[in-house]
Amino acid sequence: MTEASFDFDLIVIGAGYGGFDAAKHASEHGLRVGIVESGEMGGTCVNRGCVPSKALLAASGRVRELADAEHLSSFGIHAAPVRFERRKIAEHANKLVATIRSNLTKTLERAGVTILKGQGRLEGSQKVGLREPSGIDRILTAQDVILATGSDPFVPPGIETDGRTVFTSDEAVNLEWLPRWIAIIGSGYIGLEFADIYTALGCEVTVIEALDRVMPTFDPDITKIAKRHLIEHRDIDARAGVLASKVSPGCPVKVELSDAKSREFVEELEVDAVLVATGRVPRSQELNLESVGVETNRGFIPVDERMQVLVNDEPIQHLWAVGDVTGKLMLAHTAAAQGTVAVDNILGESSKIDYRSIPAATFTHPEISSVGLSEQDAKDLANNEGFDIGCVRSYFKANSKALAELESDGLLKLIFRKDSGEVMGAHIYGLHAADLIQEIANAIARRQSVSQLSKEVHTHPTLSEVVEVAYKQALKQLAKS
Repeated sequence: MTEASFDFDLIVIGAGYGGFDAAKHASEHGLRVGIVESGEMGGTCVNRGCVPSKALLAASGRVRELADAEHLSSFGIHAAPVRFERRKIAEHANKLVATIRSNLTKTLERAGVTILKGQGRLEGSQKVGLREPSGIDRILTAQDVILATGSDPFVPPGIETDGRTVFTSDEAVNLEWLPRWIAIIGSGYIGLEFADIYTALGCEVTVIEALDRVMPTFDPDITKIAKRHLIEHRDIDARAGVLASKVSPGCPVKVELSDAKSREFVEELEVDAVLVATGRVPRSQELNLESVGVETNRGFIPVDERMQVLVNDEPIQHLWAVGDVTGKLMLAHTAAAQGTVAVDNILGESSKIDYRSIPAATFTHPEISSVGLSEQDAKDLANNEGFDIGCVRSYFKANSKALAELESDGLLKLIFRKDSGEVMGAHIYGLHAADLIQEIANAIARRQSVSQLSKEVHTHPTLSEVVEVAYKQALKQLAKS
């Protein structure tokens, strides 16, 4: 088949952030692009994930701030009892979703991308099957194909959902009602963010974590301080090492708890609702991957650092995958970066993705963020390659801006090489941690040393000085080594 006989230069299956960035980038560089989407444009992030959840966090955060009489009185402020309307908070999130979805669609249309509504799948090399909403099924051809189908919430065995009393984050972002007592299964970033929302709006929360500590995916030092403020100070009943072995929807919802190791029955809870926040699984089952010989790993599509799909560790020509379906860093901005990298390689440029420099954030109040290696991973790398790791801590309680805001409970942990001073990772808990992490992410992307970074002048008084202090503390360790 000659290049001129293809229907498109590129077909992207999936219009989430990964697919959107890939399609836009390709079209802007002269490729004829079609993007296939079976649901709403924008995928999980825009419709059921980061966008609506941040709208809810913004509104509930205001409620929390206004309701904190002790904090306000420290400023000499005395507010009336806080009133809020659940429906209008939900409408705020829905309006934001509609606006961003519309903007995203118009951006693709202006870029010249053809939007193809329907279910997409592979039908062999350089062929895409499209089942339209009308039921019509047709085959399209493309020089290259990018798979960007994203992920769905994972619901463990034994848990029955009904979308009303037992639900996932997909339904939680609608905020259709406020249960008096809600159990949240999982204490990762999704569980923590919704615990933040529900407690601010007056709900009683129980967090159930199967692993041996709450917040198991976060840095231990960050967890120690964050757990104290985000869980213990909010009277959240947090239980670690227990498994929600059976959850039955109803009124009340019955939750059977078992010991995570022995699987022996512990107790049964009766709550008003359950949010299942136990991670996400790739959406790859309906892609007909067997037509091109691709074998997944737990549903994830194997790719190389160029985002080319692999079969037996060898890249397949003209087939690429980006976003959650690849199982790398399951974040919207990671998907977007992967989409751009894939298209760059399609265009003939040599482009790779640097996962170490991609930051992650949890938008609780205060926030948690991280980038690069954990302390343990950095130590393992140091042992393997024969260098020493340094670690310093910079505290918000010494920062003028944090003190002015009366928000001085915070910590930045910086990990670096003692020989070269190269920044290896950072973990932050505190006011605007999600914004602060970007400076360190940029330093990691450039493989910069604290020797250079410690000389950079930071605005006073700002929270960015927490980062400056960390760099200068790290420099002292270099001098001693």
